Amino acid sequence: MEQPDAANRPELVVLSDGTGETAVAAARAAMSQFQSRWRLRTFADIRQPAQVDRVLDVAADSGAVVIFTLVNEALAKAVRAGGEARGVPTVDLLGPLIWAVADHHGLTPQFRVGALHGFSDEYFRRIEAVEFAVRHDDGANLHTLFQADIVLAGVSRTSKTPLSMYLAQRGYKTGNVPLVPGHGVPKQLVDIDPKKVFGLVVSPEVLVEIRRSRVRGLRASPDIDYADPDAVIDELRRVRRAFAERGWRVVDITNRAVEENAARILELYEASHREV
Repeated sequence: MEQPDAANRPELVVLSDGTGETAVAAARAAMSQFQSRWRLRTFADIRQPAQVDRVLDVAADSGAVVIFTLVNEALAKAVRAGGEARGVPTVDLLGPLIWAVADHHGLTPQFRVGALHGFSDEYFRRIEAVEFAVRHDDGANLHTLFQADIVLAGVSRTSKTPLSMYLAQRGYKTGNVPLVPGHGVPKQLVDIDPKKVFGLVVSPEVLVEIRRSRVRGLRASPDIDYADPDAVIDELRRVRRAFAERGWRVVDITNRAVEENAARILELYEASHREV
């Protein structure tokens, strides 16, 4: 059977208020039934509706199926409703089972988040990092961006949000800042320790295709500069120059999964912190 290329692989997104290990195991078991390469993204420690919305936006952009384990019924409803509104299929792993047991045996669920895996300092550190990433997504709250462990900068559609959320799940406070043509680099970003900042780039051909798909999804005019090849090439040339001028490390995300790009960023981050 012909294998799909990286851009067309089936993708599953795990959304959990705990570690996500239960849903990941279920996803792997399900996908073992298919002779196809696939991708998995995990978003753990989900506590707020805003986090749910961000994950669903990521899933909608990549055409993923969302598998979730949320004991908070309000958040579970937000996933179901948000998925339906975006055309994103969602699968609730815990809810139906919890209520089947409760109804059949007359028991009352405790709805304790993380009851299976318990809590630890690391657990709460990851929660704090995820909350930081949500508050500092897409250039928000620049006045507190200096508190970040890692800052991602790049033009539109360079996977800044998915990468920020993934790194946050690993316990790194991560913010991301879009670099918009004609607006310059925000002063708050320039003032941050350059060892914290990573510039994201992608091949012009890939970025044009991603943006054209985005334009079609928004039903916007196909003639705008946003997806024009010449404009995209110039935009990427300008940000590369900005990265070089400020000594920011550059990570090329072209045709690489979020996990691969995150691993590269963490490799560079840890190496810089080992330097004397």
